[in-house]
Amino acid sequence: MENVWDDTFFMKKALAEAQLALEKDEVPVGVVIVANNSIIARAHNLTEALTDVTAHAEMQGITAAANAIGGKYLQGCSMYVTLEPCSMCAGALYWSQISRVVFAADDPKRGYRQHGTPLHPKTEVVSGVMAEESRELLLRFFKEKRD
Repeated sequence: MENVWDDTFFMKKALAEAQLALEKDEVPVGVVIVANNSIIARAHNLTEALTDVTAHAEMQGITAAANAIGGKYLQGCSMYVTLEPCSMCAGALYWSQISRVVFAADDPKRGYRQHGTPLHPKTEVVSGVMAEESRELLLRFFKEKRD
């Protein structure tokens, strides 16, 4: 029997969060954090709503997940995020000691890899899961901003 709780399943949930951000006129980035095949946190960008440049989806998700488990370390957790984390978010992920980061679309201008920001040495990274769907959502957002 096929495992229904795979990377694609959880990335679809993160894309649903990105869609919520889009509906709020936020850059459409969404996150879910998973422990033991259960979503313990959902988040999306809130930088405009909170007038806070640090209110990225990943930061909101880390806080929600830490509250859900009652601790600051996210060992044993996986983050599914629709866009490669920036350096700020990568730094927070480093300190959270999250076990796994799965992201959809690359961010060649602002992504953590472009800037050489490390994740925790024990963090596994998977990229490209549903990248095209995430990229399309981002392109639509920025196209509407330009029009």
